[in-house]
Parts: sequence; C-alpha cells; structure tokens
Amino acid sequence: MLRTLIIDDEKPARNTLSGLLKKICPQVMLVGEADGVKTGLHAIRENSPDLVLLDIKMDDGTGFDLLHQIENINFKVIFITAYEEFAIKAFEFSAIDYILKPVNPEKLEKAVKQAERLKQHVFITQISALKANLEDPGNQNKKIIIKNRESIFLLNVDDILHCESDGSYTIVETKDNQKIIVSKVLKEYDKLLSESGFIRIHRSHLINLKHIKRFDKQDGGILLMSNNTRVPVSTTGRVRLLELFEELEG
Repeated sequence: MLRTLIIDDEKPARNTLSGLLKKICPQVMLVGEADGVKTGLHAIRENSPDLVLLDIKMDDGTGFDLLHQIENINFKVIFITAYEEFAIKAFEFSAIDYILKPVNPEKLEKAVKQAERLKQHVFITQISALKANLEDPGNQNKKIIIKNRESIFLLNVDDILHCESDGSYTIVETKDNQKIIVSKVLKEYDKLLSESGFIRIHRSHLINLKHIKRFDKQDGGILLMSNNTRVPVSTTGRVRLLELFEELEG
C-alpha cells in the first residue's frame, strides 16, 4: 500500500482529494491530513508517508517552504496548485508531477501510478532541479531533466545545442557532444524551450540560438553550431533566422 498524506489549507479540497483517492486509487492508504506548513511537517514526521499530495500556497507558507525544512526527503510529492505560469514551467522543466485545481480524477490517478513507479533517487534529482529553477527567476542557470530508459540527466538548458526529431523520439545534443535519445516528440521540446532561446529552424530541428557559430545561406541554408554540427534550415526557418539576425543588428 502507498501510505499517503494530504496537505492543503482548504478543507473542501482535502475532502475532494480524499474521496477521489478512495474511489480510484485502491493502492493508496490515507494516513493523515494537514492544513499548512507547520502541521504538514508534524504530520510527515508522525506518519512517515510514501507519498504527499502537497498544496503550493497555504496560509502559513508554501509547499516549497515545507520541503526546504526537510533535510532528507524520503517520500514522493505530487503538487496540487491553481494555475501559476512560472511555477508550472518550473515543474515541466523538472519533470515533476503537478495537478491543477479543480482536480481531474484521471490526472490524479495517472500521477499516483507514476509516483508509485518512480525511484526515490530520481525524484530527489527532480526536486533538485525544481529548487534550482524556482530560486533563479531570471533563468540564468535553468535546469532541465532529460530521461531515457537507461539514465536521468540533470542539464543546464544553456548546455543543450540542438534537438533533432527521430520519429517518435528526440535526440538531444549537448555541448560536450552527448547525444541523448528521449521518447518524446520534438514538438514537446519546442513548446518547453521556446522561451529559453530555442527556435525551430526545420520540422526536424530545434536549435539553441546561443550556440550558433555560422549561418551559410547557400542551398537553402546550413547552420554551423558551436561544436561544428551542421544543421539544415528549411525555407520557413531561413526566414525566421534572417528576421532574427536583422533584429539583432538593429
């Protein structure tokens, strides 16, 4: 059984989560509830949960404040939150599960199953990335979790040069010449990285503008990246690049 604790400052929200868990997650055993950071810390120490459903904003602080006060996190966390763009982006970069209020039962069930399978050392790496991203609102040292079947990578976003589509997979290339094959389509990385200096220059290629070394305009266009990787540019990508270069010159 998955020993589970609910921490949320709204009683109706706790009741909803409790009811849904009993109905759709038979592997869950509720071991307690708490309504804030202080009571949540006490409940965690008293009940030793495997999983905590944690509200972000509470009357006496945030879910992040609570986690900062725990030296060794030996449980998984599913964050429950109202929509906040900055926090949501931080979750997505860190590959950590979150559920928006009002809670969708299917998403809750899926998140609980994923938490059940998740290795604790992987979750600790994800939490480390989340903390780094939340503590760096200027995104100077943004971290991203990249996972494949063999490994989990905690990368600086600026260290990614190029993402290439390979069917239903994406090849993530880093400045130290690693090529990490991930079972996500390129569109997902385009959405995630578009606000971090990445642009789609071809239907199969997403590049980090910071790592462009040269743009050769002949034959449609070829980008030479900082590690000398050559990346083809589509007609649409060429237009976007030239417009961008004009903006930088101006």
